[in-house]
Amino acid sequence: MQTIILVIHLLLAIALVGAVLLQKSEGGLGGLGGGSGAGGGSMGGLLDGRATANFLTRATGVLAGSFFITSIGLAILAGGDNNSPSIINKVTAPVETVPLEPKKPAVPTGQ
Repeated sequence: MQTIILVIHLLLAIALVGAVLLQKSEGGLGGLGGGSGAGGGSMGGLLDGRATANFLTRATGVLAGSFFITSIGLAILAGGDNNSPSIINKVTAPVETVPLEPKKPAVPTGQ
């Protein structure tokens, strides 16, 4: 199950990167650059520029949502079979306490 979700997750990641790269860049230059000239584009008439932008925006949103869902699913599957206690709750070996006064040296018996 985890392998199937991982493969879907990787495909979603690749599709998400592609959808973001296909979008028109309008940041920083106010729409200058990244466009296709003054005539509105050369899409072939199937979709105009606004319809393409709407489609890519929605596709990016759906892909991003699916990516988050698969990320959460993988996190749950990876941590679900972990029965070890928390590192905070683990009992450690007692630390040897240092006496406040040093021990007095033993007197030699002369043997």
